[in-house]
Amino acid sequence: MKFPSMAEAAGRTLGDEEVAAAERVIRSGMLNSVWGTEARRLEEEIARMYGLPHAVSCSSGTAALHLSVVAAAPDPGDEIITTPITDFGTVAPILAQNAVPVFADVDPGDGNLDPDAVAKLIGPRTRAIMVVHLFGAPARVDELRALADAHGLTLIEDCAQAWLAELPAQEVTGSAAGARGPDRTTGSPRLAGTVGDVACLSLQQWKHITCGDGGVALTADDELARRMRLFADKGWDRAAGRSHASFGLNYRMTELQAAVARAQLAKLPGVVRARRRTAVLLLDALKDVPGLRLPRADGHAWWLFPLVLPGGGARELAEALGTAGIPARAGYLGEPLNRAPVWQGPVYGTSRWPLEDHTPADCPEAERLVADTLLIIDWNEHYTGEHVELVAREVARAAARLGGRA
Repeated sequence: MKFPSMAEAAGRTLGDEEVAAAERVIRSGMLNSVWGTEARRLEEEIARMYGLPHAVSCSSGTAALHLSVVAAAPDPGDEIITTPITDFGTVAPILAQNAVPVFADVDPGDGNLDPDAVAKLIGPRTRAIMVVHLFGAPARVDELRALADAHGLTLIEDCAQAWLAELPAQEVTGSAAGARGPDRTTGSPRLAGTVGDVACLSLQQWKHITCGDGGVALTADDELARRMRLFADKGWDRAAGRSHASFGLNYRMTELQAAVARAQLAKLPGVVRARRRTAVLLLDALKDVPGLRLPRADGHAWWLFPLVLPGGGARELAEALGTAGIPARAGYLGEPLNRAPVWQGPVYGTSRWPLEDHTPADCPEAERLVADTLLIIDWNEHYTGEHVELVAREVARAAARLGGRA
C-alpha cells in the first residue's frame, strides 16, 4: 500500500486554487511584496485566524524565528533557553544574533520542553524562552508563560509543526488577555501561538500547508511587530524615504509565495481535521498494545504521529515498519541538538563566539528519546482507514516480537 507523501502532489492539497493564485500574481506584473497586496492580505488573514493584531510575513520559518529573536533583543552573550529536540532552524537564529542557546531537558512522554528543567537554567544572562510545540503536540506554555513573567523574559512559541494546535482551556482575563490576544473563555479553543510574546509559523514544503518556503511571525505587541517588520526589510523605514532605521536583512516574502499560501490557508482547517480523524483511529487501534506510550490527542495538530517505547527498541520497530512500507523512523534527529558538532565551533570565522565559555549541558531525557525510545510515523491528511489499519497491524506485530522491550 502506498502512503501519500508531502513530497508529491498526492500527499498535498495543492490544486487549481494555487495555480490560479500564482497566475493572478504573474499576470499582475508585481511579484514583490513591498508594492504588492498578496503578502499584506495573507498577514491579515493569519492574524484574524489567530485573533492577534500583528502577523509579519517572511521568507521562511527560520526567518520568522530570527525575527522573534530580534524582537527579544538579546545583547551579545545573552542566553535563550530552548529544547534540544527540534530542527536546527530553531536555534540558528539565536546564534545569528550573537546569543547563546541553552538547552533544557524535555518531558519523556512527548518530547516537549519541561518547564521544571527550564526553571533551573534561568540566570542573569537569560533573555528569552523559546518553546517548540513538537510534532503538533501542545507544549506546557502556560507554565512557561508564568516563568517568563516572573523573570521578565520574552516567551517565543515555535509553532512550525503545530498549525491550529489547541491549548487546554484556561481562564485568561484582564491585562494579560489584552496583551496577548483575545480572552478565549467563551468556548473557542486557545491556539498554540497565542500565549507567547511572539509565535512563529512555517510554510515549508513538509508542513501542514505550504508555499515551498515561507514563514509568519505573530505578536500582540506593537513594538515587537515594528522591530520585526524593520528587520525583515533591511531596517528600511519606508515611511521616511530611503532611510535605514536599524540593522536588518532581506527576509521579505514574495507575492508568489503569499498568493499560494493564501490559497493553502483556506484549506488549513480541513487539513487539520483530516489528520486528527485518522490519528484518533490509530490511537484507538493501539490502545491495548503493550509497551507503547501513546500521544495525547487533546489539541494535537498531528504534523507527525509519535510513539514512545519506554523500554526501548524504537530503531527495531522503525525498521520493521519500514519493511512493511510504512514511513517511520526512530529518533527524529541524528542526535539531540545539545550533542550536535556545531557547538565545537567555529561559529564566526575561526571564532567560537558566542560559545567560547559555553558547553551544552546533558539532557538525559532528550538523549534517550533520540537514541532509543522515540519513533515517529509520517502523517498526512490523505491517509485513509486502510492506512491506519496497516500501521496498527504492523506496530502490534513488531511490538509482540520485541516483547518486553517495547
